[in-house]
Amino acid sequence: MSASIPLSPGVPPLSLYIHVPWCVRKCPYCDFNSHGVGRSAELPEASYLAALIADLEADLPLVAGRELVSIFIGGGTPSLMSGGFYERLLQAVADRLPLAADVEITLEANPGTLERGRFAAYRAAGINRLSLGVQSFQDVQLAALGRIHGGNDAVAAIEEARDAGFDNLNIDLMHGLPEQTPALALADLDQALSFSPEHLSWYQLTLEPNTEFYTFPPELPVEEVLWDIQDMGHERLESAGLERYEISAYARAGRRSRHNLNYWHFGDYLGIGAGAHGKLSVAGSDGLQIHRRWKSRLPDAYLRRVNDPRGFVAGQGDIDERELPLEFAMNALRLVEGVPLSTWKAHTGRGLQALLSRLVTAREKGLLVEGAGRLQASPQGLLFLNELLVLISEDRPVKEELVYSRR
Repeated sequence: MSASIPLSPGVPPLSLYIHVPWCVRKCPYCDFNSHGVGRSAELPEASYLAALIADLEADLPLVAGRELVSIFIGGGTPSLMSGGFYERLLQAVADRLPLAADVEITLEANPGTLERGRFAAYRAAGINRLSLGVQSFQDVQLAALGRIHGGNDAVAAIEEARDAGFDNLNIDLMHGLPEQTPALALADLDQALSFSPEHLSWYQLTLEPNTEFYTFPPELPVEEVLWDIQDMGHERLESAGLERYEISAYARAGRRSRHNLNYWHFGDYLGIGAGAHGKLSVAGSDGLQIHRRWKSRLPDAYLRRVNDPRGFVAGQGDIDERELPLEFAMNALRLVEGVPLSTWKAHTGRGLQALLSRLVTAREKGLLVEGAGRLQASPQGLLFLNELLVLISEDRPVKEELVYSRR
């Protein structure tokens, strides 16, 4: 499987994001569009499937048969849905859009929502990559995070995923948790590494607006401890053969996330499902324009849109050309290796001269890698990405939540 997405001055690769908005219980740190329904709720699988297919069909004229390089099913908690739901959904997608021969199809799963045998059903449905939201293997930390699973549940989920034939597994871990020490953070990494995951997402807990943790913040480790965790954890992961290729993403050779790479390389993606966002390159009078659209957010309102002549779109618009440099940089600079400078004009419509004049200050501050032909953050720049973005963004305001989003 290819580990990179080619950049082109023409139409970029296309991905599909599918959002499942329900979860058992909303985590206090979560700012995604998720809605807790409890353990015993019966989800409207049939009606949501019909809505997703109708949503996709409404967007088809925008992509004119373009091939999908990846599909990502996120949430919420997508593992609340059955294998049969995904078998029918993925067949509906394949009936309407061509899929790349090596298409990557990822499902997010929560260890606390899985029934025995469900992973095998997901694999049979065509899902070939699994992302497990473990966050920690320590019961104390999981309780502090409001997770509904324990450490043993996480271990059992990983083992069942392997037994079901998943050979492309991502484990999601968080660090900088309440009362977490460097030893506890490293213990989480060591336990995850014992399963030889192909990919590991390792990111620091942040207190996002409109979350319970933001309103009632827990006591988090002091800055010196956070730095120790970051440095020691990075060394541990790389020594285990996982290469850091993005701010919070580590992968074995050939196992980088194709879907996320397409985001970071400023590729296109359709977004279907409650609250899903999409980004598409469309032909305009001055070349390609970037069009964004987002769908009705609340699950019940989204389902009612099936029979609404307005369709599922809650809002849309083209990105102001003044915003393009920041939009592109906020994605490209997440990548450890950066991107070729030649892609700057192709994706922003701006010449290099103004950018190069701004890069002088960034290099003086040690935020950029010295080298010909690349826009690439230094290790220091990756740690202080907002500062770097301010220097090259033509004084447009930097939206921090877009820089540090898990997706």
